[in-house]
Amino acid sequence: MNKHNQSRVSEFLLLGLPIWQEEQDMYYALFLVLYLTTVLGNLLIILLIRLDSHLHTPMYFFLSHLALTDISFSSVTAPKMLMNMLTHSQSISYAGCVSQVYFFILFADIDSFLLTSMAYDRYVAICHPLHYTTIMSQRLCFLLVIVTWVLSIANALLHTILLSFLSFVGDNTLHHFFCDLSVLLKVSSSDTTVNDMVILIVGTMVITLPFICILVSYGHIGATILRASSIKGICKALSTCGSHLCVVSLYYGGITGIYYFPSSNKSNDKDVIVAVFYSVVTPMVNPFIYSLRNRDMKGALKNLLSRGIFSA
Repeated sequence: MNKHNQSRVSEFLLLGLPIWQEEQDMYYALFLVLYLTTVLGNLLIILLIRLDSHLHTPMYFFLSHLALTDISFSSVTAPKMLMNMLTHSQSISYAGCVSQVYFFILFADIDSFLLTSMAYDRYVAICHPLHYTTIMSQRLCFLLVIVTWVLSIANALLHTILLSFLSFVGDNTLHHFFCDLSVLLKVSSSDTTVNDMVILIVGTMVITLPFICILVSYGHIGATILRASSIKGICKALSTCGSHLCVVSLYYGGITGIYYFPSSNKSNDKDVIVAVFYSVVTPMVNPFIYSLRNRDMKGALKNLLSRGIFSA
């Protein structure tokens, strides 16, 4: 009769980062700077794309959505981590923990699909430049974003619903700085076979298949670049694709390391460090390696600053 109530703990304890207690203040300041840089840097990208009409193209349309997703993705974990470091608290409510799982999966999936859409955009721009405006229509761009949200919401809901059926008895300590799904499965007292199977199957659809699509797109792009006779065209294509490939490598490298090659030891610090990298560091560096090195973005920033100076 009370089995369900007994199986559900009221809170979890997050052990946080694998650092010494006396180093908490230093790391708090560091991660606060990283988080603020993430928010401000991506907000700047959104603002520039919104205000500059030259950036109203499919590539920058997807980039603005990626910037918004990066802010949201980082905000799922960083504020709670910073609060716990500041107050020296380790607790998070059961509802808060499940919410973290849902939104973390949601925005991670959106990132994956957006990076795939951006790879397709680059494929069309380089391999079919004469038909670019026809293929990458406004309707298709909106459709890709809508499909991205629908699939991501469905996947996050699936994992969250399956998680709600698990029992957590006794051990409510999580060796992590946020409620990561893989860590919760390790401490659950229930059989997680179904959850693990869904992670493998659905993960293949939302992570592996998009990654394969990106590789195929860049395979065609590479073949097209090698056939190009213009050195200037090759350099421009490599500049755009290089930044995107860098973001793809950072994102998929971290995700693959955590969910496809997880640590068998519950307290292994490797997973925590990798999670910090892709959930806190990667969203921060995306604006720099993908946008602010771009000539169009630099021009938009100069225009914005000049307008601000003269209007003042």
